[in-house]
Amino acid sequence: MESTKTRSTLRVFVARLVGTTVFDPLGDAVGKVHDVVVLIRLRGQPRAVGLVIEVAGRRRVFLPLSRVTAMEPGAVITTGLVNIRRFEQRRVETLVVGELLDRVVTMRDGSGRVTIRDVAIERDRGMDWKVTRLFVQRGSSGPLGLRRGETFTVRPDEVSGLAGSADQQGATALLATMEGLKPADLADVLSDLPLSRQLEVAAELSDERLADAAEELSDDEAVALLSGLDAARAADVLDAMQPDDAADLVSALPASMAARLLDLMEPDEAEDVRRLMSYDEYTAGGLMTTEPIILPPEATVATFLAQARKAEVPPALAAVAFVCRPPLESPTGRFLGMVHFQRALRERPQQLLGSVLDKDLDGVHANDSIGTVTRLLATYNLTALPVLDDAGRLLGAVSVDDVLDHLMPDDWREADDAVTDEMIERSANA
Repeated sequence: MESTKTRSTLRVFVARLVGTTVFDPLGDAVGKVHDVVVLIRLRGQPRAVGLVIEVAGRRRVFLPLSRVTAMEPGAVITTGLVNIRRFEQRRVETLVVGELLDRVVTMRDGSGRVTIRDVAIERDRGMDWKVTRLFVQRGSSGPLGLRRGETFTVRPDEVSGLAGSADQQGATALLATMEGLKPADLADVLSDLPLSRQLEVAAELSDERLADAAEELSDDEAVALLSGLDAARAADVLDAMQPDDAADLVSALPASMAARLLDLMEPDEAEDVRRLMSYDEYTAGGLMTTEPIILPPEATVATFLAQARKAEVPPALAAVAFVCRPPLESPTGRFLGMVHFQRALRERPQQLLGSVLDKDLDGVHANDSIGTVTRLLATYNLTALPVLDDAGRLLGAVSVDDVLDHLMPDDWREADDAVTDEMIERSANA
């Protein structure tokens, strides 16, 4: 965070404020700054009224700036307790990071259009916070448009279009605030944006990054986002998703759209999704993924460890290798057993997996209930279970994170941290 102090003012640049820890008067951390809320008026200086901070459980709450006693590098200090009511943006409010950064505005002196890269808020003598400076950048220059334009600061009254529409806003600065976020946190940020803004951000994300985030969105949010994409892009995102998550999402789409996207997907990926869609949602088959780590018995421990290191392998599935006879694509040849990651770490790299198999667990059938799957995962302290057919072939694997997703209420991402009655009832009836 960059700040400049004088006898009567404190200037803070918002993009650098994001992520700063918020402390109560006793020095206990209560959350982190997520955004700044401003009021943009037709006349007069825009006024900053509060911070959106993220507290435990990824809940976003509103903190009035009147309760902020100090902003220092790495810390925001408040006067007392934070109201934990979830933040709901009002029509008259504008989010600086979510809506102003990257907005294209016009210089009133006739020198052209500029893009807002940062916004400075400043406390005046009356202890009110005002938007006093905009850090802006001119368009690219040079014969190919490769040279970035000059940057400079202006007062808000030196530009027009500050309260413009969403189509005046790009995604560069917003994406910069998302860099390094885990998929669940990225999904949380996306869910707070209007759909038009989500689609703009989605256009700048890679298929893999967008797929990771889509897997963490609620069904309704993921359907809305996917429906807003070009069909070819939507199919590419489905290809990049875990097959079980893709199947859940395709099942929630209108039938005509689902059929079209399945036709556009890679044939192998589409086949996996269609197969998973044939099972009931709350069975092992409906929960499983078709892409766990599958290796032959003659593969070495070193091979398993190399597979587990791949970034695209979820942690729950990286903890175990499923050893089978060829073919190694599901449905495989005969399932032989599992090798746990911890056991592999105790063996020599050249040790064959077939010699260190765990053969004590038979696995579950595709039609077994989620209750059966949950009990086995808990009983044997596993992160994933093999799903087998009647011939003993591996169809896929159910991971503990997929079970949790289905045990939790549909709105668990927005709910409080306390365990809900719906979760308990669903678990008890499974």
